[in-house]
Amino acid sequence: MSNSSVLVYNALVVLISIFFFTLNTQDTIFFYYTRKECTYQTQGKKMLFWVLGLLILCVFLWTCKGNLKIADITDKYIFITGCDSGFGNLAAKTFDKKGFHVIAACLTESGSTALKAETSERLHTVLLDVTDPENVKRTTQWVKDKVGEKGLWGLINNAGVPGVLAPTDWLTLEDYREPVEVNLFGLISVTLNMLPLVKKAQGRVINVSSVGGRLAIVGGGYTPSKYAVEGFNDSLRRDMKAFGVHVSCIEPGLFKTNLADPVKTLEKKLAIWEQLSPDIKQQYGEGYIEKSLDKLKGNTSFVNMDLSLVVECMDHALTSLFPKTHYAAGKDAKIFWIPLSHMPAVLQDFLLLKQKAELANPKAV
Repeated sequence: MSNSSVLVYNALVVLISIFFFTLNTQDTIFFYYTRKECTYQTQGKKMLFWVLGLLILCVFLWTCKGNLKIADITDKYIFITGCDSGFGNLAAKTFDKKGFHVIAACLTESGSTALKAETSERLHTVLLDVTDPENVKRTTQWVKDKVGEKGLWGLINNAGVPGVLAPTDWLTLEDYREPVEVNLFGLISVTLNMLPLVKKAQGRVINVSSVGGRLAIVGGGYTPSKYAVEGFNDSLRRDMKAFGVHVSCIEPGLFKTNLADPVKTLEKKLAIWEQLSPDIKQQYGEGYIEKSLDKLKGNTSFVNMDLSLVVECMDHALTSLFPKTHYAAGKDAKIFWIPLSHMPAVLQDFLLLKQKAELANPKAV
């Protein structure tokens, strides 16, 4: 433990001791007088104080538990995918400043060059396409040579693509392939290859999913890929417990990143629209895409601008002595999407369908 962690831990021991000492030194006596006798009412109220005290203590312990950190990070290596932009890019810069040995995987040479220009000499970049098995194997061997006997403390699976976000009956099987290949099979491929290095360090695996892995917000391959990531994450977490490896899943809400670029999303939708059959165009109506955009404009308050909210979750999962199994990132995720995912389907459908544009003639054939 770090010095601050030891101080917090010692403080907890002292507080617990004081709490139980106070409870056992004297009973709190409540009494009232009648004409003949003084009646003592201690048992029920004493039990109430016990319950309240234990609840307060549990909340305090739970809060302090999350603040306990690992001792030294300057000798630890972490590997992050998808560092060209967005969460991965910010995470690489942040953890480099903290003192980690960061290995940042970028898809493009330009992304790699830009990242190296803004970070220290500790940070190393590597070009990686997570959908290329041979590329993943070569990168794993390169990482193994870098980390040596220390192993890999952290693996952050961040790389992802949105694919085509459109109504299901607009799409073909090919439209589903890219997000599933990158978001799911790419993540699994990197994890399986890097896992021996993580086990050696008894480190951490952090999988970046989405609220779209808890709730089907939009059609396309993105949501199915993230639902599958959640399943893979949970099975991996249980399988790795025996090896001392912690596995966490981060579920960001709606964030303003290149992944959610509205211009690119619109371009993909328009391209799909041009290929649709006359029947489907008649059902949805020529102005459907414009009406959908108008609906989305009302949800701009849901979009988080601060990418550091996700990186803070990564940081806790990497450095806490007791990392969480799931992290919700963004106010919209915590207040709306995640709670809604636990609600009955009828309520989910009602609220989500209100956000969809009305079809022109759904009965047209």
